[in-house]
Amino acid sequence: MNQVKLILEDGTCIEGTSFGAHTSVAGEVVFSTAMTGYPENLTDPSFAGQILVLTTPMVGNYGVPGEELYESISKIFESDKIHIAGLVVNYYSEEHSHWNAAKSLGDWLKEYNIPGIFNVDTRRLTKQLREKGAMLGKLVAAEDVPFHDPNLDHLVAQVSRPGVQRYGTGQHKIVLVDCGTKTNILRCFLERDVELIRVPWDYDFTQLDYDGLFLSNGPGDPKMCAATIAHLQTALQQDKPIFGICLGSQLMGLAAGGDTFKLKYGHRSHNQPVKRTGTRRCYITSQNHGFAVDPATLPAEWTVLFENLNDGTCEGIQHTSKPFFSTQFHPEAAGGPQDTEFLFDDFLTAVGKYKADNQK
Repeated sequence: MNQVKLILEDGTCIEGTSFGAHTSVAGEVVFSTAMTGYPENLTDPSFAGQILVLTTPMVGNYGVPGEELYESISKIFESDKIHIAGLVVNYYSEEHSHWNAAKSLGDWLKEYNIPGIFNVDTRRLTKQLREKGAMLGKLVAAEDVPFHDPNLDHLVAQVSRPGVQRYGTGQHKIVLVDCGTKTNILRCFLERDVELIRVPWDYDFTQLDYDGLFLSNGPGDPKMCAATIAHLQTALQQDKPIFGICLGSQLMGLAAGGDTFKLKYGHRSHNQPVKRTGTRRCYITSQNHGFAVDPATLPAEWTVLFENLNDGTCEGIQHTSKPFFSTQFHPEAAGGPQDTEFLFDDFLTAVGKYKADNQK
């Protein structure tokens, strides 16, 4: 097998074995402690531009499932392609066995020209990333490439789908602002009797007729989404319910007048504990983000809705009088815990109440 090097911006050089595409790439090196769900993780648009380190000891053993559709969208994957720049694992299993496997992980990576490296001590590497923070890095195969910071790119513009798309024929009309939305968000809505209008990140949704507004997850620095923030500021002047997830939470914080900051190494795993403010109730959540809202910068009419119990960071915000709220974590969680999927029901309950109040 071919050899490949993982080189970090601090000078660290790790040699390993190549799988997937034997090519060189650069990006931001981040880690995920999730033990399962690599098909979902690799297709999550929030990982765009990143070299992903998986701490689970063995990867590839259950292969990659075949493509199945549900309501014209993928039944399994989180988007229509792999979004990571590269993959780093401890042990790659060339032999896979699962009832719905259609191909190997290595072959899947080759289809999208994504390189992978294994025979790497990923837990030691993860400790290094925790101490120093997310770093720029590169996988060097045949030819060297320069380091590149994907956070300087407008990643949301790269992953947001162009054009308006419609799904479902339900009773509640929801506009979904696509900043890199995970497919399971669509599934969660479509299972709840809604009509979804999916619009690009910079689309002026304020001109549309809708009952509720949803802001999706996505990659990179939320401050690059100036057009989305401007449209959202207009929406916040009204009373129609708004729900944001991940990047959507950061956009809501910025539109409200707050600020965001980059986390040291981000939150990326399936078992992050969060506590609902004002209660003793804790939830186990799935997360994937590198930025967060600074609660100290929020106006008086906004409060913290959830708090991360590992580091105390803001995990969601809400308006004190209007039906606006957000979560930094993923209530749709695929793969991962589904403890907080009820938040979709809370949002649609608010939508129903708004419609009833305005039909009087």
